[in-house]
Amino acid sequence: MDRPDPDPVKLLSQWGEWESGETPPGKVLANLKTSGMRELLRSLVDSADTSDS
Repeated sequence: MDRPDPDPVKLLSQWGEWESGETPPGKVLANLKTSGMRELLRSLVDSADTSDS
């Protein structure tokens, strides 16, 4: 199953729902996972690795 690229704006919005108490932590984690948080973090790590070289 192909996932769309992570949307940082959507991920931040989902995080904000947790911070405001609007959405329970378990649901937020599930939303972040399906919205591509891992992929976004991986791309940031990869870009940091290449800029440090």
